[in-house]
Amino acid sequence: MKRIALILACCLILAAAGAASAKTTFIGIGTGGTGGIYYPYGGGVAEIWSKHVPGVKAVAEVTGASVENVKLAHKGETVIGEVMGDVAVAGFEGTSKFKGKKHDILSMAIMYPNLLQVVTLKDSGITNIEQIKGKNISSGSPGSGTNFMAEAVFKALGIPLDSYNDSRLSFTETANALRDGTIEVGVWSVGPGTSSILDLATTHDIHIIGFTPEQTQKILASNPTYSAVELAGGVYRGVEQAVPTIGVWNVMICQRSLDENLVYQLAKALFENKDYLMKIHPSAAYTTPENAVKYSPIPLHPGTIKYLKEKGIEVPQRLMP
Repeated sequence: MKRIALILACCLILAAAGAASAKTTFIGIGTGGTGGIYYPYGGGVAEIWSKHVPGVKAVAEVTGASVENVKLAHKGETVIGEVMGDVAVAGFEGTSKFKGKKHDILSMAIMYPNLLQVVTLKDSGITNIEQIKGKNISSGSPGSGTNFMAEAVFKALGIPLDSYNDSRLSFTETANALRDGTIEVGVWSVGPGTSSILDLATTHDIHIIGFTPEQTQKILASNPTYSAVELAGGVYRGVEQAVPTIGVWNVMICQRSLDENLVYQLAKALFENKDYLMKIHPSAAYTTPENAVKYSPIPLHPGTIKYLKEKGIEVPQRLMP
């Protein structure tokens, strides 16, 4: 009996030791508000990592979006963040809203392109972006990539930031404010077909303000991460013609200090389960290893580079950390 008891005790000690060694790594993913694409996309990524990366438990967290996500990743409060490419560059270099402080971030993957969507109601009579002077608008929530991009575009076009009244609302709040007439113009920088604009268009006739060729030229000259694109007609009810606008790629950033093998496993699981992510949102079709090299605006993490090289994809020197 004593021998059996001793064996049982040893088994319990070994089991406890095994449980202690099987440490769970918790990963927070900084996303955005619930009215955009970042949050559902991040939720899908969290599911993939929790299921396919041993020892990892990932959670998507609601945040103020791009600018805040850079700061959270830098501080280690989330370690992973979904951000717009222009914000990633500013955070990496310590420019613009980051006020000279370089943040310790690297690129892990490219997500999908954002399109700047400047929305008003048809009966507002506003057809040109320069008509926002003196108007009530929402340029996106503080700390978001939308607000960052909107202000960059306004500056490029010579629209003073104090020439309009800015409520700085989230996507859902912006749609509601347009609906009840609190604001006249709302700005989104998001993948096309976002829920908050789709919902607004079901109850109100909307107009999406396009940019003239001259305006586009000024905007592109102000920021190399921007590109001229079109929002396809038919995405939103009542907007049947293509709208000329500005695009920027979204980046999944990570904390520079993350373990190389961990990031390798995260990148591998992300890229190799893209089909599942596309069921969450079709924009995930752009989340490919090839696009990580083609569109990343800042250097890649060594873990991602390890995966890309394993797949036979050449990584240019400019993307080496």
